[in-house]
Amino acid sequence: MSTKMVISEKVINQVITHQFDSINDALKTNNSVEISGFGKFLFNDKKARKHINKLTLIKSAYEKMLNDDSMPEKKANFIKSKLSELNLTLMSLKPKLDNEKGKGDL
Repeated sequence: MSTKMVISEKVINQVITHQFDSINDALKTNNSVEISGFGKFLFNDKKARKHINKLTLIKSAYEKMLNDDSMPEKKANFIKSKLSELNLTLMSLKPKLDNEKGKGDL
C-alpha cells in the first residue's frame, strides 16, 4: 500500500492505528460504529442486561458448587477459573450499562 500511494509505511501504520483506537474508544462509550462496506457495530443494552442476568445466575450456581467440600480439587479449580472469567465479563458490561443510565438522565 505504501509503495502504491507513495506514503511511508510508518505514516500508514499511524493512520490505521489511530482509526482502530478511535473505533475502540467509541465502542467503549457505547457509540455505534459503521465501517463502510463492512458493517455497523453497536452496544445493545437490552441484550447486555439479559446477558448479565444469565451470567449472575450461573455465577451463583458456581459459587454454590464451590461450597461443596466433597468436590474434587481439579473440578474446584475449573469452577474457580470459570468464576474468574464470569467476573471479568460482568465487570466489563456493568459500566457500559451505567453509562446508558446516565445518558437518559440528561
